[in-house]
Amino acid sequence: MFTVHHSLKDPAVTDDDKEAFRKAMSGTKPLKVDRRVPLDKPKPKPQARFTHADEQAALNQSLSDDIDTIEHGYGGALRYQKASVGQRTMRKLGRGGYSVQAEIDLHGMTLAEAKPRLRDFIEYSAQQGHLCVRVVHGKGLGSGERGPVLKNAVNHWLRRWDNVLAFVSTRQVDGGTGAIYVLLERE
Repeated sequence: MFTVHHSLKDPAVTDDDKEAFRKAMSGTKPLKVDRRVPLDKPKPKPQARFTHADEQAALNQSLSDDIDTIEHGYGGALRYQKASVGQRTMRKLGRGGYSVQAEIDLHGMTLAEAKPRLRDFIEYSAQQGHLCVRVVHGKGLGSGERGPVLKNAVNHWLRRWDNVLAFVSTRQVDGGTGAIYVLLERE
C-alpha cells in the first residue's frame, strides 16, 4: 500500500501522473464504510469510575481489617518499635543509617526450621553486641493465596522477643519489603 501526497487538482500533477494513478487503481473497490473519526466532533467528558458509595465501602473495609493484615498482609512494609525507641531512631533505621553487622537469610525454610534459626541468630547477635542486623524473609510470592507466610511469622515472632527493640522493612537496595533491619538491645 502507498500514500498519495498530491491531490488530483494539484497543478504539479501532470496528465501522465493522473493516468498512472488510474491504472494503479484499476480493479480496486472503494471501502463501503467510512470509519474515520470526524475532526470537529468534541471528545467525550471523562467520567468517574467509582461512585461515592464505592469509596465509602473501601474505607469501611480498610477500617475493619485486622491491623496485622493492613501492616504486612500483602507485600507491604513491616514496622515495629518498642515505646523506648524514638522516631529519630526509627527514621535512621528505615534509611539504612545503621551498619548491618550480621545477616540471616530464611528463604526456602519452613516455619519449623526458620523459628529456631532466627531465635538463635537474634540471641547470638545480641550477645555479640550487634546493634543492627538484617533478616531476609522474602516477599512470599511463592506462597500463593496464603500470602507471605514466613514474612508474617517473622513479624509475629520478633515482636515478642525481649532483645528486639525495633524493626523496619529495608531500603529497596537491601531487599525492600522482602527483608528487615532489626535493632537489637545489647546484652
